[in-house]
Amino acid sequence: MNRLPLVRELTAESAGSGFFLCARKEIRPGRKGEFIALLLQDRSGRVPAKIFDNVERLRGEFEVGDFVKVKGKGNVYNEQLELIVENVRRVHPDQDRAFGFREEDCIPSAPRPVEQMWAELQDLLGRISNPSVKALVERIIHTYEAQLRIWPAAQVVHHAYRGGFLEHVLTIARVGLSLAGEYGADRDLVVAGALLHDIGKLKEFDYDTAVSYSREGRFIGHITLGVLMVQDAAHEIADFPPVLLAEIEHLIVSHHGSTDLGSPVEPMSVEAFILAMADELDATLNQVRQAIEEDPGDAEFTVYQRRLGRVLWKGRR
Repeated sequence: MNRLPLVRELTAESAGSGFFLCARKEIRPGRKGEFIALLLQDRSGRVPAKIFDNVERLRGEFEVGDFVKVKGKGNVYNEQLELIVENVRRVHPDQDRAFGFREEDCIPSAPRPVEQMWAELQDLLGRISNPSVKALVERIIHTYEAQLRIWPAAQVVHHAYRGGFLEHVLTIARVGLSLAGEYGADRDLVVAGALLHDIGKLKEFDYDTAVSYSREGRFIGHITLGVLMVQDAAHEIADFPPVLLAEIEHLIVSHHGSTDLGSPVEPMSVEAFILAMADELDATLNQVRQAIEEDPGDAEFTVYQRRLGRVLWKGRR
């Protein structure tokens, strides 16, 4: 049996077997009965997949977060590449390693090594001059170090891969510092906002190999969770300035930029405007680059991107 290529190399003509991580699994109604909609991923990207045949037998063969062996073929539906799955089962690691299975080949990761990103984070912490800000950020970073080293920044939309959280906040910090210098903003607050604005996602998500929402995440959401985490840390620091705490809390609650996008309040400080705009820019450009990389065709432009509301130019070849 032929081996399926990496996700980024899949075409409508691809057929064979391959190993993936199941990132999403849903039973959906179809014209001819129920089918299983999947999102499969490997280290190169993600691809939607569908199971139309033997649904009752195959639905119990695996769950979200499982490594799976898939037999299928490529297909294009609504201008989007997908896999039509003929057979699937949970991986048997000892057995399947002889046929090429490796866990690390099935988990998308940030392009930069974690240790390199962690060194940049330590450099940023060393450049914070306000002792209260530094104490707060260092306390939170130390408490959640294990998660910060591997957590994705989202379930699907942007930086949704291992190390994506760290990549995202570091980029925002670099962009934010540049803007802070240009507009005379408080550099320490901008760095704190960059590193802490999404900190609630460490409790909003459960993550091992695939991302799912925790109970806290669904009930409360990452913005509120982030404020609570910052308050808890600040209360452990003697004489933490109340006004400074309120400023940092405001950075977190306003970072989506508007109430229409989920922020309880809109930015009211220069630092909050910088953070919201840097966050939106990085999240959007990550989606743009991912869409271009994953587009299956050879055309000059991508297929229509629903989240971005447009097609994208792939650039000069």
